Amino acid sequence: MGAETAPGEDDSLIPEYGETWVYESIFSALPGIHISERLALAIQFSLFEVGVVVLGWYYGLLDGVLAGTAAVVVATAGSVEMLRISKHVRRADPPEPYRRLLFGSSIEVVLGVLAFVALLTYLFVVDPRSARPLVSDLLGPEPPLLATYLTLLVLWDVCYRIGTGWWASVAALWRSARFRFSPEQTRTLARADLETMGFGVLQLLLVPFLLDHTILLFAVVGHVVAVVTVNSLSLAVLYSRTEGTDAVTSLFP
Repeated sequence: MGAETAPGEDDSLIPEYGETWVYESIFSALPGIHISERLALAIQFSLFEVGVVVLGWYYGLLDGVLAGTAAVVVATAGSVEMLRISKHVRRADPPEPYRRLLFGSSIEVVLGVLAFVALLTYLFVVDPRSARPLVSDLLGPEPPLLATYLTLLVLWDVCYRIGTGWWASVAALWRSARFRFSPEQTRTLARADLETMGFGVLQLLLVPFLLDHTILLFAVVGHVVAVVTVNSLSLAVLYSRTEGTDAVTSLFP
């Protein structure tokens, strides 16, 4: 993620342009700035969470603070998982077509944009016709400018992570069906798939705030079920095509 190489870190795991997700390349694109992954994650969480708490306190939006905090946790966890998934994939040294498809296509951004536009369409076209619009629940009947701006920024971050999770899942299933791997590669790629699945499940933290909003509730739960299903299929195919027979028993050495 544009970080300086930590002592003992494998240089082969340092991402290069064209083999990174957009998120990973942001800091490395800024000249003269070299920060560690942990510091970048701490900055991301702190800036968002301080903004949520301060604006929520100032405008008296307690429900917005709780929902915003859950969204910030999901977004930050998504950043952690993206870094972990990419490291597992690079450590497995899979074929170039898979790496290029996963990292270099930027399709996760396209999926994130589509998810974000769909969310905005719901929030500002469909939901206002309901008895309890979500925007009014979180931001009040007259949403403040700064709180609305921060809300949309955090929602975009969440949608981008959702798009990334979807793309990682689909690309993993294609990879498992297309290529055969050694037992060691299988174990490493399986961990990447399990990380992707775990991040999908973590998004269920948003469910308590969507119980009165059926469309969004089904969208989030359906997304999680789909991610778990696709990654489960990927794992099944991955192991069924593994060279040798000892990969399954040694997944968790």
